[in-house]
Amino acid sequence: MRAARLIKMVLLLQSRPTMTAAELARELEVSERTITRDAQALSEAGVPVYADRGRAGGYRLIGGYRTRLTGLARGEAEALFLSGVPGALREMGLEDAASAARLKVSAALLPSARDASRVAAQRFHLDAPGWYKAPAVPEWLAAVADAVWDDRLVRARYRGRGGVEVERVLEPYGLVLKAGVWYLCAGVHDDESSRGFRVYRVDRFTSVAGAGTERFVRDEEFDLPGFWEERAEQFARAILRESVVVRLSEAGALLLPHVTDGAAAQEALAAAGGPDDRGRLTITLPVESAEVAYAQLMALGPEGEVVGPPELRERFHAAAERMARLYADDDRP
Repeated sequence: MRAARLIKMVLLLQSRPTMTAAELARELEVSERTITRDAQALSEAGVPVYADRGRAGGYRLIGGYRTRLTGLARGEAEALFLSGVPGALREMGLEDAASAARLKVSAALLPSARDASRVAAQRFHLDAPGWYKAPAVPEWLAAVADAVWDDRLVRARYRGRGGVEVERVLEPYGLVLKAGVWYLCAGVHDDESSRGFRVYRVDRFTSVAGAGTERFVRDEEFDLPGFWEERAEQFARAILRESVVVRLSEAGALLLPHVTDGAAAQEALAAAGGPDDRGRLTITLPVESAEVAYAQLMALGPEGEVVGPPELRERFHAAAERMARLYADDDRP
């Protein structure tokens, strides 16, 4: 356990100019006293760890010290090769760079672990797009990705809702691939009234060009995964603007999360009272619209009954009558 912690400490110090005892303690999940002892142990073992004293001090490696990857265990090497997303890298124009990086890592590994790339590729593959959707690479993805890596401002035209195009100078912070769709998380650079981070679908950019050679100063506190998780949750909640009342059989309650928003369905089921004397649950379900609810809840068939609003119930009633007439027709092939 301690040996693994010491290796991780060296790698952390190798990746950053300096780290305080508190930062190391937080990363390694130990006390600052343990960090002090570990730094001394590394120094005694010949690793040049130097401690700067004072409030702005910390630990650093001196003399350009670098460790090698020959200490990677087979499982660690296989996990490293699994971290790539080949399709996404290809779409961003980074396939050649990723291939070269994999070759360099393989060359640095112990002979017993050099087949880790092949072993990982044989066992796991990520196919990001959803079913029944032909993956399409957005025209401006490579240009946007290049700007993201280079912290370079871009002047972009974006087609918003209703087809209206707007032009913005953006600070491209990060890209997210969600269910086969690319999104850019960016700051608005040229409009003080719109400052803050926004999300743009990359396939809605109609043009992307460099805003000169100017770069932006990245906010190092920006957390892309955390920002995306928060915005995705806000979006999922924001589109559920209406609600319907549904009476469900036991089978319908099991099926509901699979035909509508899963989180909303689970919350509605949890908030429902007990079943009636026929074993049915009555729930209030948040939905995007009556039109969407009609398409989704139709999949419940006889396991779900729409109670309200009245207009939607009437629509289901009319559909049920048409279906009954259809199946009552004896003119079958």
